[in-house]
Amino acid sequence: MTSAALVLCLSAMVLTGCGRAPEVSFQSNASYSNFNFLIGESGSAEVAEPFAENLCVVNKDKPDDPLDGMNSSAAAALFDLKNKKTLYARNTDTRLYPASLTKVMTALVAMQNKDLDTVLTASPNVYISDADAQIAGLKPGDTMTLDQALHILLIYSANDIAVLIAENVAGSVDDFVKMMNDEAKALGATNTNFVNANGLSDSNHYTSVYDMYLIFNAAIQYDEFQQIINMSSYSTVYHDKNGANKEIKVNSTNYYLIGATQAPTGVTVIGGKTGTTDAAGHCLVLYCKDTSGNPYISVVMRAVDNDELYSDMNGLLGLIPAP
Repeated sequence: MTSAALVLCLSAMVLTGCGRAPEVSFQSNASYSNFNFLIGESGSAEVAEPFAENLCVVNKDKPDDPLDGMNSSAAAALFDLKNKKTLYARNTDTRLYPASLTKVMTALVAMQNKDLDTVLTASPNVYISDADAQIAGLKPGDTMTLDQALHILLIYSANDIAVLIAENVAGSVDDFVKMMNDEAKALGATNTNFVNANGLSDSNHYTSVYDMYLIFNAAIQYDEFQQIINMSSYSTVYHDKNGANKEIKVNSTNYYLIGATQAPTGVTVIGGKTGTTDAAGHCLVLYCKDTSGNPYISVVMRAVDNDELYSDMNGLLGLIPAP
């Protein structure tokens, strides 16, 4: 057996814990298959680098469900980022409507491609006629920086702000959505497809609990993102088409941040993103820390109402072990 083949066999046997483990198909006439090999400095050794080695893996739902009171149609998971372990999993690969959880990807793509001080200008497309859609009330010609837009997007979940960001980052919503889907593929989010930047319901717009973890985990690598999702409110001044000042103040949609819900003792909620539509139900992704500062991501999707959503989320957070 060649050295490369031996590495493959051993790696396949011991790969556990983090990253969605790929299936390794051995090929006797190839130096690698589903691993990426790095040539050592000497050029004489090949080292296997597992796919997504710094991510938590979900092999299957936990058989002994400690949250047996959860709605059977709901999906949820708890991820220990320090130890790269999945502490809870239910329906994690089921394709679901994400509602405004979509805006996490909108923010991520925007931060990847534009400076925060970039000035955005609203087109007539920011007008959203859906009476139930959360909006900031933008008018054509209004201008604000990307930094301002991200605050309103993530704290207040304004759908017209998502259109503003998409058009100014990519030139059109369609082109921005392509960037969102390309990023989803790059992150390994294989149960995700976006058709808009705000999460308004569409049969072809979906993600999963595990994919939402992948997307949110990428977003929290940005300090600006962490700072914004930690804010309970935000006020700013932007400008209309004539340069006149327009003031806006928004409050967080996250019950933990506005004091409407308390996390279990020993858990600090840094922030997250909510999402609610009739089709999606009530959804929430959170970034939390324990008393030692160890980080966790928790996700609940398709809860029937806010009471159930936050009850299920507190059930997840209660599974965080004491340091």
